[in-house]
Amino acid sequence: MPPAPVRLIPGAKRRLLDASPSAEDPWYINDHTLIRDADGTWHVFGIWHPEPADPLGENLFLHATAPDLTGSEWTIHDPVLHARTEIGETHVWAPHVIHHDGRSWMFYCGGRADHADYRIELAISTDLFTWTHHEGGSLFADGYDARDPMVLRDGERWLLYCTRTSEPTGGFHEVGVRTSTDLVTWSEPSVAYRSTVSGTVGGPTESPFVIRAGDGWLLFVCESGEYDRTLAYYSRDPLHFEDAGQVDVDLDEHCAEIVTDPENPARTWITGGGWDRGGLTIRDLEIRA
Repeated sequence: MPPAPVRLIPGAKRRLLDASPSAEDPWYINDHTLIRDADGTWHVFGIWHPEPADPLGENLFLHATAPDLTGSEWTIHDPVLHARTEIGETHVWAPHVIHHDGRSWMFYCGGRADHADYRIELAISTDLFTWTHHEGGSLFADGYDARDPMVLRDGERWLLYCTRTSEPTGGFHEVGVRTSTDLVTWSEPSVAYRSTVSGTVGGPTESPFVIRAGDGWLLFVCESGEYDRTLAYYSRDPLHFEDAGQVDVDLDEHCAEIVTDPENPARTWITGGGWDRGGLTIRDLEIRA
């Protein structure tokens, strides 16, 4: 199999945001999302919790803003979307926000006591500060600890990727993908990528993120067997990635997000965070396709 027709060239890493209340009271930021509003302000939402790691106790999302991503001071706002214990949510994970139709749409994981009943949830906002849950309830449940949703537009359809397993009680670690025309009603899942590794918690398909790359697509996943490791796979088909398409690059990020400059789509960054990582990091990621 020939090498993937794309090169990834990461730049120097720097600290983006540490949202700890103080040096004596460290908090971590895990799976997160960054988005810029119409006025040019950047917003970050993410899992936010005091150290040490307590994944099943992560019950709210950080919200912070900054005028740019080049070293500005961040303003920490009230957290958003606390776990709704009254409906059985025990924790909330991995927000992903997009803009569409004059509104902001946040997709995230609502964890339950039953690991085979994790839900992908939706909340909508007109200002990125006040969020209203989708009136129709959860979008769907899927796999063991189904989580880490990521949404992109492909022509007339939307694609939603998330971490799942081949069976609801465990199995091959997969990235599932579903399609929609309205961001609310989603198809049954197909397998965008299947690992050769089986299990339940963790696995090598966490934090999926898909972007266009020339005539093809790139899938980034967090390989949680090595906490700070992100892998990338190239494919001509956004619905199907294979190990043969792995890109040769060293990305030592956990829960990586790929961020595109709205004013210069050719410029991208990669961010990372995680337990005991002191907040978020960012660096340029040059993509040569």
